[in-house]
Amino acid sequence: MPRVFVQGQPVASYPPFAPEARGGSVRRITEVGEEVLHKSCRDVTEFGPDLAALIDDMFLTMYVADGAGLAANQVGVGLRVFVYDCWDDEGVRHVGHIVNPVLDRLDPDGRRLLDEGEGCLSVPGAVMDVPRPDRALVRGYDREGRPLVVEGRGYFARCLEHESDHLDGQVYLDRLSKRGRKDALRQVADRREEVFARRAAKATALSQAQAQAQEARPQALPQP
Repeated sequence: MPRVFVQGQPVASYPPFAPEARGGSVRRITEVGEEVLHKSCRDVTEFGPDLAALIDDMFLTMYVADGAGLAANQVGVGLRVFVYDCWDDEGVRHVGHIVNPVLDRLDPDGRRLLDEGEGCLSVPGAVMDVPRPDRALVRGYDREGRPLVVEGRGYFARCLEHESDHLDGQVYLDRLSKRGRKDALRQVADRREEVFARRAAKATALSQAQAQAQEARPQALPQP
């Protein structure tokens, strides 16, 4: 069985980070309570360099924050697009982006609910059990406007469902009881600073690595 799927298609090999991240810049991740996270995002209508740059930035920002997925409104942009780099329960890696995703309503007989720990980059430091279907199917487009279908099971299904929720203006706290929400926000209060320090350190390390890679490249000869 292939061990990596990119944009829903199997590939023979893939680097540790999606190539898009090399052209990206780190953006600030929005936090629960900010308006952009709590309203539905609008459809992408222009497929071009601005969208491509946003996706590049989202990949790099996701990696710096040690995330498995990131929606556009998590970097303050109210557009229906998310990126992901997520492993499923079988040890298969899934990498890609989806523009204008639509989460299919699957037959309940063909799925089951899993009540497992779930976190969110916009709820820094909190992990809570959230029931999610163990299978998800998302239809959408790539950055060029080509249609695509991505299917996930287990933890990757959870990722697809979580990011789709974001684009509808929902965070996972909205699926918790009042008591569960209070518990999650207590975790944020206790761990937020630690999470942000870790992200800052990783951003610095990646920036230094990129600079060193740039210096190591051979210089172009002067043109005659």
